[in-house]
Amino acid sequence: MTVLRTAVDPAAPDHRAHREAMLAKLAELEAEHTKALAGGGEKYVARHRGRGKLLARERIELLLDPDTPFLELSPLAAWGSEYPVGASLVTGIGVVEGVECLITANDPTVRGGASNPWSLRKALRANDIALANRLPCISLVESGGADLPSQKEIFIPGGAIFRDLTRLSAAGIPTIAVVFGNSTAGGAYIPGMSDHVIMVKERAKVFLGGPPLVKMATGEESDDESLGGAEMHARVSGLADYFALDEPDALRQARRVVARLNHRKAYPDPGPAEPPRYDPEELLGIVPDDLKIPFDPREVIARIVDGSDFDEFKPLYGTSLVTGWAALHGYPVGILANAQGVLFSAESQKAAQFIQLANQRDIPLLFLHNTTGYMVGKEYEQGGIIKHGSMMINAVSNSRVPHLSVLMGASYGAGHYGMCGRAYDPRFLFAWPSAKSAVMGPQQLAGVLSIVARQSAAAKGQPYDEEADAALRAMVERQIEAESLPMFLSGRLYDDGVIDPRDTRTVLGLCLSALHTAPYEGARGGFGVFRM
Repeated sequence: MTVLRTAVDPAAPDHRAHREAMLAKLAELEAEHTKALAGGGEKYVARHRGRGKLLARERIELLLDPDTPFLELSPLAAWGSEYPVGASLVTGIGVVEGVECLITANDPTVRGGASNPWSLRKALRANDIALANRLPCISLVESGGADLPSQKEIFIPGGAIFRDLTRLSAAGIPTIAVVFGNSTAGGAYIPGMSDHVIMVKERAKVFLGGPPLVKMATGEESDDESLGGAEMHARVSGLADYFALDEPDALRQARRVVARLNHRKAYPDPGPAEPPRYDPEELLGIVPDDLKIPFDPREVIARIVDGSDFDEFKPLYGTSLVTGWAALHGYPVGILANAQGVLFSAESQKAAQFIQLANQRDIPLLFLHNTTGYMVGKEYEQGGIIKHGSMMINAVSNSRVPHLSVLMGASYGAGHYGMCGRAYDPRFLFAWPSAKSAVMGPQQLAGVLSIVARQSAAAKGQPYDEEADAALRAMVERQIEAESLPMFLSGRLYDDGVIDPRDTRTVLGLCLSALHTAPYEGARGGFGVFRM
């Protein structure tokens, strides 16, 4: 039997302590998610409702098939910045008329839905996901365009939004714009470059320049409706393909458009799958609050894969990296999971071979991170850790099967790269509240800076200020610790969201279903030169 056994005792003091620490982190996470849900605050939400309009997430809910999930992406975008959490944009994957779609919705309660630099990054990430996974794109539009005080950070890179729309269309991936309010200036090109356009009567306003700008530029007197109203675009300009009487009607028409797309998945749904044999609630107590304490990733695997069934590959070799085959919601996956944190030469070679095998078999890869990086020291340098670590990174870089990554604990240094961090284009990357990621741990980084400064002072024959050194180390440790936390990294869109560990199987199942919309084929060779 290849069903994993468990050593977890939910009643054990350590498990209870780890669980309590995780629940505290989840409470902090929920408080930040609540900020995103609040939009621009009570005043602006009330004003929006007073105009008879739905909120962004209410529009999404009416668009989706009843009782189907919505995988919201990057909900903490802009966290820790001067902009509101969520970046005035909602993005995610949901099912419309049986079709998995990438949905974006401006939040008009936040500065009229205007785009700031983080909104742009969030929108571009959503476009990348749509293109890689061939998901139809539905844009629920109500935005005054760029947040003008930050235009210097938006104008130049912002053109990629329109570029992406045309590339999606050229690739045969449908794009649909539903315009509920303003879509002006550069924002007018969202409906202008979409395949299908729906506008709401007396609400949609789509023009390159509004009445004041037209007056200044040409001297012409005009009004919103004749210049860019829904009825004008439906009857005169032809920009609107469908004329909706109100918001629910617009969403109904959007569903009908999707129903007629004839958009099909590349792979069939695998059907019902056996759930794990162990309670996912126990995932809360597996990762220690102190990431220096190792944990067995098999306990995580046992609670996310079908039937807790896992065929381990090379179990006696390179034991600080667990590799093996499983199914998740019926989809086959190859799993790489860090066991003891450090990656040695054996683990690196094992990973490279495993990645090649997955590519031979066209099996997606799931990376479960808890690594402090590749091992350092004279013995390991002489043993070839650079070339072996490079081999693993080479394999990850040139692998062509879809990759999924989940940061459970530490994800430091080049180990983050070898385990398919954000720079290596995983289809999706999520983090647990327990995760930390940086070039190295806070104490190590502060210590390195201290040693360098001490050596510099000695070389110059100067006395070394121990008191200043202690203050510097403490300051650096605090800074790196803060910058390593998942909410900080998620705010900068270095992941697609911070998730409750108990939701990991569901989130990964939604991602696997979405990525199987697009055909893929593993690399048959095509890797860079492996230094042996």
